[in-house]
Amino acid sequence: MSYTNKLKIFNDPIYGFISIPDELVFDLIQHPYFQRLRRISQMGLSYLVYPGAHHTRFHHALGAMHLMQKAVEVLRYKGVIISKEEETALYVAILLHDVGHGPFSHALEQSIVENVHHEEISLLMMNRLNDFFEGKLTLAIQIFKGEYHRKFMLQLISSQLDMDRLDYLKRDSFYSGVAEGNINSDRLIQMLQVEKDELVVEEKAIYSVEKFLMARRLMYWQAYLHKTSLVAELILTKVLKRAKELTQKGIKLEASQPLHFFLSHKIELEDFNDDVVMKFSQLDDFDIMSALKSWQFHDDFILSSLSKMIIHRDLLKISLDKEKFSKEKLDFFKEKLIEIYPVSISESDYFVFKGKVKTLGYNKEAQPIKIVKKDRTVEEVVLSSDQLNSRAFSKPVTKYYICYPKVLKEFNKF
Repeated sequence: MSYTNKLKIFNDPIYGFISIPDELVFDLIQHPYFQRLRRISQMGLSYLVYPGAHHTRFHHALGAMHLMQKAVEVLRYKGVIISKEEETALYVAILLHDVGHGPFSHALEQSIVENVHHEEISLLMMNRLNDFFEGKLTLAIQIFKGEYHRKFMLQLISSQLDMDRLDYLKRDSFYSGVAEGNINSDRLIQMLQVEKDELVVEEKAIYSVEKFLMARRLMYWQAYLHKTSLVAELILTKVLKRAKELTQKGIKLEASQPLHFFLSHKIELEDFNDDVVMKFSQLDDFDIMSALKSWQFHDDFILSSLSKMIIHRDLLKISLDKEKFSKEKLDFFKEKLIEIYPVSISESDYFVFKGKVKTLGYNKEAQPIKIVKKDRTVEEVVLSSDQLNSRAFSKPVTKYYICYPKVLKEFNKF
């Protein structure tokens, strides 16, 4: 295929036409690692709440790359020197930032593999791709790891105001229909600048930054941590935990080869050799959903019950509160459960459990968003903003939950 045939365009419902900037980016998009993202849901099981939320991480990665193209254009216009090699590296890094994401949700990082973050798997896959493309991804990997001397380039990929967040908020808002998440990404990008190698925002965009941070906060509670999305994700984690437990006891479960491998083995970060990376790259949402459809008919009561809950969207009841739920309440529910369900007290953990979720609108402890004033002085956004300097906005919001089968709903007065 000739070079010119690789300069394709995608028609995106958010931005219109997205162009592929060069041959390397085209070849990466064509690679099976990236094509797999077409089969990874961007918002996990949120479609059980918002029926339109069926978009994929493939959509998101292309959108984030498109925003990076705009950011490079704006910064160059403002006198920031970015070489052709650096430009391509930025596109590659943002394009591949989610390439190691597992099926459906972040929760599966605790069940398919053992405490391995998707960014660590992304890096492993980027290293594999770098070998395949004979070192052409080396600079992108350096930027992604924060090892490149130009600090602002990492901030464009991973910070509190990066191209990843600018795309997923706008995209998730569009597909879910949660209008509160919609942001003006164009305005924010137009106001970017670099001062002393740090990414900053021009002072006149302060209200756009406030809107962005508020939109992110609202999207977490209204979409990402919506109680139905949350309980569905928790149930899915429990299903895979049970499947792993049964498989490792020698009980045969119907599953694709990649899924069976991860159910049969305890895989931690140090176990990710080339063979494991290859098996992980063959795992997507389809493996999980196909397994659930099969497991709903399994003889194991726990596995079949939990699988049916997701397949038929007949989920556990979830209660949220600002205060912790007592151990007494949990134990009471468990005692009532074993009177109704054919499970032991230890197995009741699959149906009755509690925990907490926490979000932070703006993290003052992390790398802060900085505002550049007309006199070129730079200060943190919380000092420039009337809205953000309140303690409420930068204080973590924690909510506690308890989950239990709907048959126990009458006992919730306890």
